[in-house]
Amino acid sequence: MRVIAGKAKRLILKTIEGHETRPTTDRVKETLFNMIDAQMPGCNFLDLFSGSGGIGIEALSRGAELAVLIEQNPKAAECIRKNLETTRLADDAIVLNCDVLTGLKRLEEKKYVFDVIFMDPPYRMEWEKRILEHLVLSSIMNEHTMIIIEASLDTDFSYLESMGFSIQREKKYKTNKHIFVKQ
Repeated sequence: MRVIAGKAKRLILKTIEGHETRPTTDRVKETLFNMIDAQMPGCNFLDLFSGSGGIGIEALSRGAELAVLIEQNPKAAECIRKNLETTRLADDAIVLNCDVLTGLKRLEEKKYVFDVIFMDPPYRMEWEKRILEHLVLSSIMNEHTMIIIEASLDTDFSYLESMGFSIQREKKYKTNKHIFVKQ
């Protein structure tokens, strides 16, 4: 896994051993950032279920002003910190080693607002829905915030409209997809 473009281009990122995280492949990451690259300069980027931090680090490398990465696994959070040091992007990042809902509450208390919120939760556990239910009333979003959800191909998002969200775009890959959502 590596940084695809920007300040830290080509730098190799570490991941933790085992199957506790599912790093987004370089090809999928490149496709994703090609779609959102214009939004990166100066944005506040939130990376939920960060794993090794590859998505948040890519956002920083491409010009995000701030990236907050939330990861519950202590080994993965330490891996994120090491990757941020390796890429020299640590000064523009905050790593929260806690569960996502606790992290969101902390960010609300500190009055953060994000331009892009990316989440790659464990598949088939309905974390997407729980996070979106929380975000509906959250102060960390505004009318311009784009939410990007990485999910398995069979994940059902038919509930989005009833929550006040709309799908702006959907990109399918071999085994997963990205859903771009706005409120």
